Amino acid sequence: MYVQKQWQAEGRHPFYYVEYLPKDYDPEKKYPLVFFLHGAGERVQDPHQAMLHGYMKYVREEGKEYPFIFIAPQCIGNAYWGSYTESLSAFLDYILETYPVDRSRVYLTGLSMGGTGTWMFAMARPGTFAALMPVCGSGIYWNVGNLLNTPIYMVHGDCDTCVPISNSVEMLTSINSRGGNAKLKICYGVGHDAWNYAYTDDDLLAWMLSQHL
Repeated sequence: MYVQKQWQAEGRHPFYYVEYLPKDYDPEKKYPLVFFLHGAGERVQDPHQAMLHGYMKYVREEGKEYPFIFIAPQCIGNAYWGSYTESLSAFLDYILETYPVDRSRVYLTGLSMGGTGTWMFAMARPGTFAALMPVCGSGIYWNVGNLLNTPIYMVHGDCDTCVPISNSVEMLTSINSRGGNAKLKICYGVGHDAWNYAYTDDDLLAWMLSQHL
């Protein structure tokens, strides 16, 4: 099931967010957490937009079920995720303190602007995430030091003209040349909508959920 909620904390940017809990959710158990950052096209004050793409699309449209807690904050207006790094961090801390999360299995993923946000947020929170899955995002290839101990699987379309695949190739090269652990799934013949392939790939999901701190 999923619900829409709002988080506020003094001195921090507030977030509307979507919460998804697994079937037969038991607050006495521990669950993996998938923290999702949406793209630029979903920056309107309507939490439903945070579910437009990604795993929640398939919950909404197909009734698909997942074995993890899913949290999707919403970025509104003309801002981008990098504007809210400190607030995102405080919000994530709230989630970790409020929900029965297995802290060795916290995963960060996002698409387009959210793929870029995945890179930026992970750089600001080293040691927090068991794995990253940035989808068609742009990274900061010269600032990957905090990512070298985190397994990463990128997804990008080779025909993407909005965020060229060279952005992911640069990150792949920079991370692995420094001893990190990054992979890149190239979606051949695909433009910017690589998320339609990333979030329906059961093998990729299994890879992510198999990672532990």
